[in-house]
Amino acid sequence: MGPVELLHMSVFSQSFSPCGRFLAAGNNYGEIAVFSLSAALSPDATAANQKPVLTFTAHEGPVFSLLSTDVHLLSAGNGEISAWSWNELTKKNVKPLWTKRPNYKSSLEIPEINSMIINPRDNSLVVGGGDNNIHIMDLEHGVFKNVLQGHSDYIHCVSVRDREAEILSGGEDGAVRMWDSRSSQCVHCIEVYKYESCARPQFGKWISCLTTDSDWMLCGGGPSLSLWHLRSLSPTSIFPLSGCQRQAAFYQDKILAVGEGAFVSHCLLGGEVKAQIPCTPQSLNTLQLNTNSTEHRVLTVGGSSDHIDVFTNLSYRAFSLSF
Repeated sequence: MGPVELLHMSVFSQSFSPCGRFLAAGNNYGEIAVFSLSAALSPDATAANQKPVLTFTAHEGPVFSLLSTDVHLLSAGNGEISAWSWNELTKKNVKPLWTKRPNYKSSLEIPEINSMIINPRDNSLVVGGGDNNIHIMDLEHGVFKNVLQGHSDYIHCVSVRDREAEILSGGEDGAVRMWDSRSSQCVHCIEVYKYESCARPQFGKWISCLTTDSDWMLCGGGPSLSLWHLRSLSPTSIFPLSGCQRQAAFYQDKILAVGEGAFVSHCLLGGEVKAQIPCTPQSLNTLQLNTNSTEHRVLTVGGSSDHIDVFTNLSYRAFSLSF
């Protein structure tokens, strides 16, 4: 890859291997890079250990979403999802086990897939993207079994509330929809931009990030990042972060968020921004916490750069991996 491509590279997605020793990252050129965290984190690591052990082209168009099951890496490109064996990838074998396309209405449109999550209740894959619909795939049989319809514009993000059998989705239309995964019905629709405390009309109404933790939801994008109590369906904290947030996560008693700006924001549940930790990319798309391994417990952050920052301690960047 030439210097111009490297200059314009963006990292959109990341996923840790089930064992926690590897990190996969997807970029805007359809490539997936696999890094050895155990090598990069070892005391005698060299610069070479910060480069991928494997890079391959997985899709046409950007890899907006990566997700690991207990044995597979799932990747989403334009209108398709591929499954790769983690075991084979670590041996540098890059042949997809399968590639599937959701049942789109027209064969002409190739909607991008922006977000995927596993619903552990029935081992299904929940897929949100450019055709405004959520597609549900039965992972065991490899078939798309259901479509949730209701959004009027494309879907940016999906999340699952395990205990409640609920799927949540956020989209360009400014709505967060809550779906009953058993009946496939939309049970609530929250139009976040209509709440004065969250609204930022100058940025627009779209919801670009969404995550849940039992009775709580974090969402943001055009509207401010906000924490919602899902029983009362009301915002309890609004975070005074500038720009649009693209990903947020609950971590212990804090919230970590990334978006426009070269930093990871550490927020308290009450709404206070506690710290903003500098990063290499000028703008960020993805943050991921490695909870699969205590030994390699890191936070990794990627965005408008070929570098992925690694934090072994949340208060400063330890080093960067790079494509």
